[in-house]
Amino acid sequence: MSMPDDADSSGVKPFLEHLEDLRWTVVRCAVALLVGVCIAYPFAPNVLRLLSRPLSSVTDAPDQFLRSLEVGGAFSVSLRLAGWTGLLLSSPFLVLFIGRFVFPGLFEHERRTVARMFGFAVVLFAGGLILGYAYALPVAVKMMFALHGWMGVRAEWTITNYLAFSVPLLIGFGLVFELPVVLVALGRMGFITAAQLRQRRRHAIVAALVIGMVMTPPDVVSQVLMATPLIGLYEVSIWLVALGERRAKSVPA
Repeated sequence: MSMPDDADSSGVKPFLEHLEDLRWTVVRCAVALLVGVCIAYPFAPNVLRLLSRPLSSVTDAPDQFLRSLEVGGAFSVSLRLAGWTGLLLSSPFLVLFIGRFVFPGLFEHERRTVARMFGFAVVLFAGGLILGYAYALPVAVKMMFALHGWMGVRAEWTITNYLAFSVPLLIGFGLVFELPVVLVALGRMGFITAAQLRQRRRHAIVAALVIGMVMTPPDVVSQVLMATPLIGLYEVSIWLVALGERRAKSVPA
């Protein structure tokens, strides 16, 4: 009869309370995303002009190059851009709300590791977006345009297809740059070692190619452009995990 009291005194929440916390976490995340989308929607034309700039590698008028073949094409594009931009704007709040739900279930050293890695993760994601925007997207666009010329096909791209090509490429670059954060965090928690990462290097290369194929538009250029830095980041992760292991051994017990 005393088990509920013991559970409460131990700080462990009942299952129904966890469900209630999960429900409110989902509600808060949905509200944050909605607010982000509402803030981003008026700036959809500015975001589109920014995304169109890499087209300057193939045309002198990138703002007039893309076409819309549907009556509601502009409205659909504005919603997509507002959705992606709103997600980026609300992402700090989403991480905060999800973290408040997950953190109580972590050990103290795991909480410290996740908290320390958060800033590093933001910097790497931004770095991935910038690299994809400044280098990968212009190169991919130029290659696709050159292939049209090689095949003797006139390139007339629609705005929806361009977004379907460019946005996954940019988001994919931002996400794959999170690899060192994930691997270093797992290394500090003791789940993996640098030796294990070295042993699985060949598997990692194959996985990088598969990820590049899944997360980018269906062309070899984009896949290679994503897989190459992903392999490099894997090597950096091995070095960082090994460095953490050496530091841990040098600290007296």
